[in-house]
Amino acid sequence: MRLLILYGSQTGTAQDVAEQLWRESKQWGLDGPVLGFDDYEIQQLVEERLVIFVVATTGDGVEPDNMKRAWRFLLKRSLPPDSLSGLQFACLGLGDSSYPKFNYAAKKLHKRLQNLGAEMLCPVGLCDDQHDHGHLGTSLPWSESLWTTLSQNLTLKQCTEHTKIEHLHKWDLKVLPGYCQALDEERLQWTQKTLPIKLKLGENTRTTTPDHFQDVRFLRFSYADEAAITWQPGDIVDLQPQNSPEKVSDFFELLSEHKLEFNEQTVVQVSSAHKDMPLPIAYTKPIPLKYAAKYIWDLTAKPRQRFFEVLSQDCDDELEQEKLLEFSSPQGLDDLIAYVNRPRRTLLEVLQDFRHASAKLTLSKLFEMMPLIQPRSFSIASDASTCSLDLLVAVVNYKTILQVPRLGLCSNWLKTLQPGVEINGSIKPGTMGLPKDLTIPLIMVGPGTGIAPFRSVVQNRLHAQQSGDKVGTLLVFFGCRNKKHDFHFEDDFIAWRKANIVEPFFAFSRDGEHKVYVQHLIKREAVRLEPLLRQQNAHIYVSGSSNSMPKAVKEAFIEVLNGDVNYVEGMIKAKRYQEETWS
Repeated sequence: MRLLILYGSQTGTAQDVAEQLWRESKQWGLDGPVLGFDDYEIQQLVEERLVIFVVATTGDGVEPDNMKRAWRFLLKRSLPPDSLSGLQFACLGLGDSSYPKFNYAAKKLHKRLQNLGAEMLCPVGLCDDQHDHGHLGTSLPWSESLWTTLSQNLTLKQCTEHTKIEHLHKWDLKVLPGYCQALDEERLQWTQKTLPIKLKLGENTRTTTPDHFQDVRFLRFSYADEAAITWQPGDIVDLQPQNSPEKVSDFFELLSEHKLEFNEQTVVQVSSAHKDMPLPIAYTKPIPLKYAAKYIWDLTAKPRQRFFEVLSQDCDDELEQEKLLEFSSPQGLDDLIAYVNRPRRTLLEVLQDFRHASAKLTLSKLFEMMPLIQPRSFSIASDASTCSLDLLVAVVNYKTILQVPRLGLCSNWLKTLQPGVEINGSIKPGTMGLPKDLTIPLIMVGPGTGIAPFRSVVQNRLHAQQSGDKVGTLLVFFGCRNKKHDFHFEDDFIAWRKANIVEPFFAFSRDGEHKVYVQHLIKREAVRLEPLLRQQNAHIYVSGSSNSMPKAVKEAFIEVLNGDVNYVEGMIKAKRYQEETWS
């Protein structure tokens, strides 16, 4: 029987979960593709009989990019209410409960499918990154319940040994000895479906003082075709990072220690082992392993259960194999979390830890195990009228119980870029929707690097004002630790104040006797803010860390409005109160 599995995701997690469900479905004799929403003609859904949806939620409850086209189709009013009456479905959501609209995309899809007549096989699963076991805390029991329901409803029986999960590989490989054709290295620097734009780095400076605990970078890019490239305030640029030369060197040093039958010069042609498994763009042409290690495989990623499952195969050390199998089992989740998640151990470090298993690596295992580098999104910190694309990036560098510091892949790659280098990027709409009426007051709260999108907004309004348009009040609440050490865009704030375009409020939390944060300033300015919100229809925008800041800021605005929770909730529903936060 055919089972279609569709995933919607900004990152690789939803795809990983979908592929695991696909492997499990083979045990029950089910057959069918696992596809991203953008690889499937959504109009054909009316002909499907059995579908599993795995959907991540992004930003402020927004569906992922690769799902937008499908979602627009499903929302068409012209679709009859019984359009999907022949469909049975299950929906698994991936989300983070620290965000207000937790798993909103999955909930919306689940409800819409039912409204179109589809039959729910089981309640929607709501995975939570805040769970001790991450998404596995929900996805594992949810999938077990799903297969039990399907086996009863469809009288399925588990298949024999040869269809066990560990024997299902995605790719067929062919080594191309002596391959001499010119290899397009630049092609691998952008392996996404969207067409990239060329960005030339003009400036890469540290905005924090050398003695500050965090390195924050201001990067300014120019671009060739200015007429064809534009964006709106609050929009985002995607960048595809590369592994550092040190990590690539460590990887091949490990391989050489084991005297394996392949090395960085080995060229491989990849094809799909299954008609229902699409080939990634990165694998469509022959690849030397040195390029795979630099541009395609994320050597800094946390390994998932499938990684340990594949690594355990053919391991001739009993203790290592036992531990690897434990990590890949539901029973070993606590140990997996303690070994991988808490210290933030990378897959390269796991390969170094499990020497006997690594000595049995094959090309087939490598291509099965290694996650692909995913693009990273950054708020654009400049208006298109400035003819430069600016970013403000905090370089991720922190310590765990492991001796070597943990380094964020993309931010540390950006840190090393030298002026003059060209990289690829793709501009896409942000989650913040600004009012078309420029006279509507805006209240922007952006502590730390959360100030980045608001610089774009202010520059846009300044340009409009200089062009003769009337611009409404702009209030900006910015917070950082010290005025001396991490006051981002200080010169801009000075210029904006002189131009009378912005009313700025600053919270330097470590400069005074008592810690002062943006939420304290908001409460202090209640007399100024309440009439803007109630009488002048002001919009609120909050950008920054998703930890405690957004909740504290929301509570501060409720206090400004004399405890009127309903008014703030009404603002949220009307898109007058928007958050763009990240963990």
